[in-house]
Amino acid sequence: VQLQASGGGLVQAGGSLRLSCAASGRTFSSYAVGWFRQAPGKEREFVATVSWSGIRTYTADSMKGRFTISRDNAKNTVYLQMNSLKPEDAAVYYCAAGLTFGNTSNAYFYWGQGTQVTVSS
Repeated sequence: VQLQASGGGLVQAGGSLRLSCAASGRTFSSYAVGWFRQAPGKEREFVATVSWSGIRTYTADSMKGRFTISRDNAKNTVYLQMNSLKPEDAAVYYCAAGLTFGNTSNAYFYWGQGTQVTVSS
């Protein structure tokens, strides 16, 4: 499975962005997909994950209510809708696929290249 993250950019605080994670490979619908982020000088941080079916989702507490993960298996794409963005949300956002519905990096073994999100105050 190859993953391509897109949709990042520059947004003002309080604004919204929708990230997309497009996958190649016919088995994409078998995988859970997670979003992680990493800001300069900080460790990679879990953001949200969605099960292979899309029925189960889990979002980190600090982003709950602002970020929503979803997927469209017909389009081989997972989305991360980010609302009410804050300057501390600025980071490179990565999507990843794995067989386990988890909130740690080691649950995933396919990773995309990342997309930059910048939030101005």
